[in-house]
Formats: sequence, structure tokens, C-alpha cells
Amino acid sequence: MEFIRNYWILIAIALWFAYKWLSSKRIKSKLPELRERGAIFVDVRSPAEYSSGSAPGTVNYPLQEISEHIKKISKSTPVVLCCASGTRSGIAKMTLKKNGFKEVYNIGTWTNFLN
Repeated sequence: MEFIRNYWILIAIALWFAYKWLSSKRIKSKLPELRERGAIFVDVRSPAEYSSGSAPGTVNYPLQEISEHIKKISKSTPVVLCCASGTRSGIAKMTLKKNGFKEVYNIGTWTNFLN
């Protein structure tokens, strides 16, 4: 119990990263099904980041412009989001959910599409 009391913040951070890793692994396993169902794959990094490297088949809707771009996406279409680390795509996921999108996934880093 002393260990937990002394290192709770490190334990919490480790658990957060474990959750992010497991979540992206689960979504990666669903990619074939999501592709088959016509999912849209959105990279929310800046245009400069996107142009320096991106996954094939993704569109670039930067996070700061996501509200403008969601009008282009059907709310019945599955949406898979990515960015550099999973943080901005997590924010984009919350934005889409608040705007009525039912099936939104955060795959984390854009390189998860490549494996």
C-alpha cells in the first residue's frame, strides 16, 4: 500500500498509456470491417504534418478546422481518427460525438494505419 501511495501518479500514467495502446490495438483489428462498411479515415494533424507523411486513404481535416469539415461526413458513416499521438484525435472524437456522430474511433497515431 505504501508503494501505491508513493507512486500513484506513475501508476496512473502507466495505466493511461496501457489503455491507449490496448484501445488502438482493438481498433486496428476492426479496420478491415470498417473499411468494408465505408468508414472515413481522418488525420487531424496540421497540413504541414500531414504532408510530411500520412497513411494512404486518410483525409486531412486539421483539429482546429474539424467543426467546418464535419458537415462533409454522414453521421451514419463510421469515422476513424488519428494524429501524431492520439491526443488531438481524442479531442476530435469528443467533438464528433457531441455533434451526433454515433460510431467514432480514435486509432491514436497515424502510423497505426500502416501496420
